[in-house]
Amino acid sequence: MAASTSTDAGIPVYFLLRESLLTLDVIGPAEVLRYANRFAEQSGRAPYFDLHFISVHREVATSVGLTITGFEDLPAHLPDNAMLVLSGCVGRDDDFSSAADQQVVAWLRRHCTPPPNHHKLVCICTGTLLAGYAGLLGQRKCTTHHSHIKELRGIAPSAEVLENRIFVEDGDLYTSAGVTTGIDLALHLVAQVAGHACSASVARSLVVYMRRTGGDPQLSPWLVARNHLHPAVHRVQNAVIKDPANDWSVARLAEIACTSERHLTRLFREHTGDSLVDYIHRIRIALARDLLAQSPFDMEHVAEKAGFHSSRQLRRVWKKFESHPPSAHRELTAAAVG
Repeated sequence: MAASTSTDAGIPVYFLLRESLLTLDVIGPAEVLRYANRFAEQSGRAPYFDLHFISVHREVATSVGLTITGFEDLPAHLPDNAMLVLSGCVGRDDDFSSAADQQVVAWLRRHCTPPPNHHKLVCICTGTLLAGYAGLLGQRKCTTHHSHIKELRGIAPSAEVLENRIFVEDGDLYTSAGVTTGIDLALHLVAQVAGHACSASVARSLVVYMRRTGGDPQLSPWLVARNHLHPAVHRVQNAVIKDPANDWSVARLAEIACTSERHLTRLFREHTGDSLVDYIHRIRIALARDLLAQSPFDMEHVAEKAGFHSSRQLRRVWKKFESHPPSAHRELTAAAVG
């Protein structure tokens, strides 16, 4: 999928840090974005993200007992394309009545009153509660840590609070269940900005093979069968993910793996549990799903862009991996967004 545009310094990302912050809610997503920038540098590109850490405090105590400092002040202006990340906190009653919290809430209301000015609001764990208290959720779909679902519904009664979700995307609002799911959400954001191949590379470097998607708790097709350490098989998978519509033959993939066709076929099944053909089809169906959900293309155009010879072939292969037809997927996705 095409990468989105940003400035030469990258999309500005502001992590808003509060007292008693849950460390992994910040460090996990931040490391995902840092790795994406690392891959951009290795490929001669400008960085995708420009990270900032902001707070009303001079220092912040974290969930692991580490006190951190060196933040920027809350900015007087957010760039139009900025992402604002609200992380979760632990061990405190979040009634947002403290002077510091009230200062944060007032700042959020000034800069992020929905709809935001092209800002992405990213809430990790109980960061969604802060967004709800500030009036930023409106009637949109959202989620939070399972132990705070009832609390969120009380804070933001107009919002559509969803349970049993890893993360939820509704327009420019992104919310996650918290802790490790912040990493899942950050990988999703990387895929939107830098493409699925970059997101997959970041996940593998962080040894996060079991990435989940927002719509359900299933494994992402883009990272399924990556829980192995064979470099030749990974090279083949990287090539397919980078260009699913390519006319991949076993001979061409064997050249990438630097092995014989027969040996690659055996290696691939041994290390992934899947055949080469089924893996290619799985990735092409994943791309077709994205195109059906995010583009106005008709079925023939979707089939062509996903690497199928016709919509008939797309439908035939689709039945191997999906329980409902492609047309129903588009309708269900449209209904979920609406």
